[in-house]
Amino acid sequence: MEWIETAARRLTVHIPAAVETSAERAARIDHALTVSAQALESLQQPAGCWWGDLTADTTLESDYILYQLWRHQPDADGEWRPPAATRVRKACESILRRQLPDGGWNIYPGGPSEVNATARAYTACKLAGQIAGVEPDPAPMLRARDRVLALGGLQAANSYTKINFSLLGLYPRQGAPSVPPEIVLAPGDILYEMSSWTRAILVPLSIVQAIAKPKVTPHGVRVDELLRPTAKFSLPKRDAAAIVFQQVDRAVKLWEKRGLKNVRARAIREAERWMLERTRHTDGLGAIYPSMMYSIMALESLGYPEDQPDLVESVRHFDNLILEDGDHFQFQPAVSPLWDTAICSYALGQLQEGRAGTESWAPSPASLTRAADWMLTKEVRRKGDWAIKRPDLVPSGWAFEFANEYYPDVDDTAMVLLALGHAKASDAKAQARVERRAIDWIVGMQSSDGGWAAFDADNNWRILNKVPFADHNAMLDPTCPDITGRVIDALVKRGLPVSHAAIQHGVQFLLRSQERDGSWYGRWGVNYIYGTFLALRALRVAGGAQAQPAIDNAVAWIRRVENRDGGWGESCQSYRDNCFVHGPSTASQTAWAVLGLCAAGDTTSAAAERGVSYLLETQQPNGRWKEDQATGTGFPNVFYLTYHLYRDYFPLLALATVRGSGGRGQTA
Repeated sequence: MEWIETAARRLTVHIPAAVETSAERAARIDHALTVSAQALESLQQPAGCWWGDLTADTTLESDYILYQLWRHQPDADGEWRPPAATRVRKACESILRRQLPDGGWNIYPGGPSEVNATARAYTACKLAGQIAGVEPDPAPMLRARDRVLALGGLQAANSYTKINFSLLGLYPRQGAPSVPPEIVLAPGDILYEMSSWTRAILVPLSIVQAIAKPKVTPHGVRVDELLRPTAKFSLPKRDAAAIVFQQVDRAVKLWEKRGLKNVRARAIREAERWMLERTRHTDGLGAIYPSMMYSIMALESLGYPEDQPDLVESVRHFDNLILEDGDHFQFQPAVSPLWDTAICSYALGQLQEGRAGTESWAPSPASLTRAADWMLTKEVRRKGDWAIKRPDLVPSGWAFEFANEYYPDVDDTAMVLLALGHAKASDAKAQARVERRAIDWIVGMQSSDGGWAAFDADNNWRILNKVPFADHNAMLDPTCPDITGRVIDALVKRGLPVSHAAIQHGVQFLLRSQERDGSWYGRWGVNYIYGTFLALRALRVAGGAQAQPAIDNAVAWIRRVENRDGGWGESCQSYRDNCFVHGPSTASQTAWAVLGLCAAGDTTSAAAERGVSYLLETQQPNGRWKEDQATGTGFPNVFYLTYHLYRDYFPLLALATVRGSGGRGQTA
């Protein structure tokens, strides 16, 4: 019956209560833009940046409780007294508040229970129960246990769940993949054929696995009740290549017992050096939660005392990811100030440009200057991991976080370049130099297939997806339409000629990667709506006549998937189904769809008008929008993100773009 629901969604659309004149419509949009921009300007930090919360599922809080137990072992009486006992209690309560009626936990709002999130939540809360006053009620715990078993038990969990549990003796070591530190000594720079976030996780984890002392739980607590008696502990046999890698894993485990000690010692020293080097000029290793957590555990495994500066700094950066207000406690997987600042600046700049020469309210140029000055100070000037494959490139670009100089990313760099097209710094000559370096760097980071990836070029050695610890679905950093679209849009708008070889190579990548239904896959935003709007923006400025059929197909697809309330929404389930899956309308995804239509020249069709109406009618009196869904992507099918400013600056950008068009566009 799904086709009936789809047909109804297409036919049953939002109809305004009364027909507006064009002047009335423009006045409503102007008011929405004014209150939206004023709300965003009020959120600007004194330094000039914007910085919204970035949140995810309960696995972060669950892992935090396990991390605290790993660092602070029970005393001789079996009692557990971690210094962060209050935070452990808050983390447990935060987890339990998000339990689903069926007893499980999901990895995105509205999603089904998921085995890893549920197993980790149950285990974390059971361990937290060893602290007085935190003991969970039996009924929710029983429902959670039953849900884990129904989902396949611990044996069905992914590698990282099994590895984390094995470090505490909660899962058999032989059933968890080995991550050997010798990987840093492997010939051919194999480490750099993995994605940047994977290598930043694996290197410290390899140290922990290699030398950490056995850990125990308070009073010997175990979670054997999560194991299905009939399931095996062996690694899953996905195909022939995976079976080969399983044999390699067995060989590694044998090596751990009988291998040459001097080789292992050398590997650990090199892994330590690699890890410490990448904690310089950054807010923690990789500036992301898992690698930061494992780096702390690795330093402690290496015998670093608590007051050693590298360990002190690592703990400080990790704790800075916590959002804590009264009883509210939640971890961020990272912080996003560069990303938020660039998109805020671009949206406000687009509005300012559209209102130039008018008497209507416009954003303050001073706020954009402060933002530009701040962004210039964050340019990366040192070579990072990307230089392994691009050694001759002059360093530039921007990272996602406040400081992460080993890992600037292409997407942030493109977005900052777009923002600097509007935001003018106090020193125009300095800005011009920075922009020139950034353009050269981003062009040099193009992969051989014509696309751009997030952190590396030509990071596409697919055989690595078969290794036993690759089931987090993020072993590689392949090129993708969403980043490629943003890069082309930025390069053309910042002066690179459309005829440039990099631009035309990128256009061909986009044309080849369009889905059969007319959409494009979105790797870093959920999902096809995100990829499609960015691909359309690129093809409009650089595609020429050859791109028109692709543009027409994409526009037809956007109109086809509009929700009946006039907005657009897409579920994270689309990643698992490999096709668009409708979700509740959201402010950010509606804005992306409207931006995609605008890029194709459509600002006045019925679909575009309904999308604008949805944004106008769902805006709150304070100028902001509500949004409960996760529309950002960390690892497809594994980890999703909620950017708390997406709901505000993307609608502003969409409405400013519609208003700036003056209603010009096709009416089909």
